[in-house]
Amino acid sequence: MNRSRPPRLRPAIALALWTLLSACTHPPAPLTHDAYIWQRQWTPSLRESVASSSDLVRDWRVLVAQADNDGGFHVFTPDRAALAATGRPVVFVVRIDGRLSRFDEASLVSRVVTLVRETTATAAGVEIDYDCPTARLPAYASFLRHLKGELGGVPLSITALPTWIGSPDLDTVLAVPDESVLQVHAVQAPQAGLFDPDVAIGWIADFARHTHKPFRVALPTYGSRVSWNADGTLLAVESEQGARAAGAVASELYASPVAVRGVVDRLARGRPAGLVGVAWFRLPTPEDTRAWSLATWRGVVTGKLDAPALRATLRPGTGDAAADVLIDNPGGIDAVAPVAVRLPHGCDVADGVDGYVVRRTDDGLELVSRQARPLPAHVQRPIGWARCPAGSPVTLSIRAEGAPLS
Repeated sequence: MNRSRPPRLRPAIALALWTLLSACTHPPAPLTHDAYIWQRQWTPSLRESVASSSDLVRDWRVLVAQADNDGGFHVFTPDRAALAATGRPVVFVVRIDGRLSRFDEASLVSRVVTLVRETTATAAGVEIDYDCPTARLPAYASFLRHLKGELGGVPLSITALPTWIGSPDLDTVLAVPDESVLQVHAVQAPQAGLFDPDVAIGWIADFARHTHKPFRVALPTYGSRVSWNADGTLLAVESEQGARAAGAVASELYASPVAVRGVVDRLARGRPAGLVGVAWFRLPTPEDTRAWSLATWRGVVTGKLDAPALRATLRPGTGDAAADVLIDNPGGIDAVAPVAVRLPHGCDVADGVDGYVVRRTDDGLELVSRQARPLPAHVQRPIGWARCPAGSPVTLSIRAEGAPLS
């Protein structure tokens, strides 16, 4: 039986098919890293952080203006020479207070466009950071369409909230900007913390199904002191600035560097379609006492984390003096303070300091964290004192975040 030979593909067509198939098997490009500069004042330490971090950063996202809830519009002046020296593009970020009483679309568009046109430096893009109430998303989409038309060829991006994901208006909003940045760190409730890795991954996957444009995920580099009223409503969040609000409940919430790096690793192994990078909030500086250290942030971005276990020790006092209870972080990155430190049997009196209180259990006394601050790399500090029998163990049992007492 005669069989006709299949037609031979022309070389150009064969090459095109081979290229297409090869592209399908290539891994996606690595996630890029942007950093938010949220400081209003440019200090020497901020300039140093910017200069020493440019090797990690694709784009700077710099706060340049803010619309307050009372309608005031404040313009900030970043150090353009310091930014230019890094050789990295700059995205101008305009923050709009989510409590804005009257959203004047025409006025806001005019202010943003004027800001961009009057600035001598060229913006690589404009980002609107607006915690828009979900019910107002249609009006927000209208504003974005108006703004994008006035910006001409300047790329537009927005920050997005997970609370929008359930809204039928989300797709309409995301269709307007060139890209978006999903925030997955938030203050929700006293027991919910600042950052939950599993919840964040779920939000990212859900968000990816709503956008057909590139998007990034904003990951936290900071902690906050949060106060709630007796009815559970939020009273104050102290992050960049301290207010020391006197609420019924106050907690120190902190984004663990190890937990955040774990999310980066999970996204690198299996990212949803459209996810192109991470935008870090915010660039650490030595003056920012609620942010990670710069070394810790670099370790998280590069995946080079030196995180040995924390230690707790009892330092005997002199004579009849009580012993000091110390916690020590020997590693090279900042750490979440222990949830609890168990004192040796026989210790009959103790008290906590610096965010710790004493609690009596069936097994004896322990110091329990209530508002304990993170423990920076290579730092030891006291968390309380205790009167214990002579010869008590020096090394104490601790319970880290989410771990049993060891």
